[in-house]
Amino acid sequence: MTLSQVRAIPLGGVGEVGRNMWALECGDEIVILDCGVMFPEEDMLGIDLVLPDIAYLRDKTDRIKGILLSHGHEDHIGAIPYLLADLGFPPIYGSRLTMGLLQGKLKEHRLLDKAKLVTFQLGEPFEVGTWTVEPFAVAHSIPDAAGFGITTPAGLVVYLTDWKLDHTPALGRPTDVATLSALGRRRPVALLTDCVRVESPGYTPSEATVGESFDQIFAIAPGRIIVATFASNISRVQQVIESAEAYGRRIVLLGRSMERNSKIALDLGYLKAKPETLIRPNQMAQFDDDQIAVVCTGSQGEPMAVLNRLANRDHAQVKIQPGDTVVFSATPIPGNETSVSRVINNLFRLGADVIYGADAGVHVSGHAAQEELRFLLALLRPVTVVPFYGEYRHMVLYRNLVAQMTGLQPQPQVLIPEPGGVLAFDQMQGAQVGTVPVGFVFVDGGVLDEDSGVETVIRDRQLLARDGMLFIVVSIDAETGAISGGPDVVSRGFVQMRQNPELLAATEEAVRKTLAEISRGAHGATVTQADTHFIAAKIKEQVADLLKRKTRRHPMVLPLILAV
Repeated sequence: MTLSQVRAIPLGGVGEVGRNMWALECGDEIVILDCGVMFPEEDMLGIDLVLPDIAYLRDKTDRIKGILLSHGHEDHIGAIPYLLADLGFPPIYGSRLTMGLLQGKLKEHRLLDKAKLVTFQLGEPFEVGTWTVEPFAVAHSIPDAAGFGITTPAGLVVYLTDWKLDHTPALGRPTDVATLSALGRRRPVALLTDCVRVESPGYTPSEATVGESFDQIFAIAPGRIIVATFASNISRVQQVIESAEAYGRRIVLLGRSMERNSKIALDLGYLKAKPETLIRPNQMAQFDDDQIAVVCTGSQGEPMAVLNRLANRDHAQVKIQPGDTVVFSATPIPGNETSVSRVINNLFRLGADVIYGADAGVHVSGHAAQEELRFLLALLRPVTVVPFYGEYRHMVLYRNLVAQMTGLQPQPQVLIPEPGGVLAFDQMQGAQVGTVPVGFVFVDGGVLDEDSGVETVIRDRQLLARDGMLFIVVSIDAETGAISGGPDVVSRGFVQMRQNPELLAATEEAVRKTLAEISRGAHGATVTQADTHFIAAKIKEQVADLLKRKTRRHPMVLPLILAV
């Protein structure tokens, strides 16, 4: 690779919402852009988090000059505690709030002493290796969000994700249009930008509209108000605090991450509340219901988050009761719709009034809609645009939107990236010039990549969830292979065998027949010493075939052979 080209490689965040991470290369230098997590999809049973795949970087840690963080949301910083050591502990650059939230994560993982954290000021350029980075303010649902103008030997790259043109943000500064215009006059070789709201016409509403909706709810709600949002949505927490103080309510923060992030934001001065506003859960009994508001996690229906536990009456300190008003101040991430609907239904069953959905006005996106995307392109006029942070349809629709901008001359080239696609840019054009291996990396207790066999584990969990399991326990004579006890058949998540005597009898007969054939040498040899592994495999094969024919289901069959 020469200095005449800069390369960008998505290691996550392409064709999906979450785990954002790019490797930007020019010459011998690499700068990483964000390092986030993705919450597991419904079919990733038992998985805690999904991480970017850094296999491409493992033998290049000496070339990594730093990690640039755009803001403090989980999908942009959440993977750092899991991947930082394997990346060689490069310096991490972020704004003041972003660094504060990251410090809390690193401390929890006992990595704070090893990490090199550099706080930048929006609007003040700094050097990373030999490159110049110009951070500028963008409006999002969290304060201190940044875009980056990155000057490399091959030209200017603009990285702008999670932004909108909000002139009245709840916290933080509006998007710095003047800097964007100045960057545009330098003709960027590439613009890397999100496209998740490309289907939405017009402009994304301001965060101020959510505060107005909260005021209306707080003015008339008869009992407790419970607001569910992301723990890192500091702007939304501030809006709840302001409405609560205006209508004489105390605030209870529920959820470990909600409490931690809010404390950090309070200590840094981003959250502001009167001393008496925030109370502990055990103080709620001192106040009437119409004097209480709760801010909690669980807006995405996560199984262990506070709101799901409330909906299942599984929370030790708070129980949903008639008269409660529950507000979903978030839009379901694609793939979470079913989980969110289940929580909403359970809350209604418990007698709560649930406020949710786009028409309720209790949430606005932090991402740019069509007119904002057009405005950005007119300002920057990049040579090449790479849309990401969206599903595949979003990237295609973004390309169509650019093609419709006939008044934009010269019209930018649009590259639709693929995971691991190596994109190269110069002053004339951009192109995909290769690929690097990129897969899923899971957090399931520990960090597991595809080579660890975790995909097989997930497939087994999917099979168990769909068709259940059948245990078969049988004792055999260690000398002859003849049955000395059993077979005993135990069903879990399959059919109730005792209520299906014909199926139970057929299964037991299949086991006896298989053992009889083995003992007679039906497979080519007389068995004198029981080979339990071979016997278990044959029983599994025969029973699985029987169950498939009789029930059209495929339970996991687990024989246990006891040689006595």
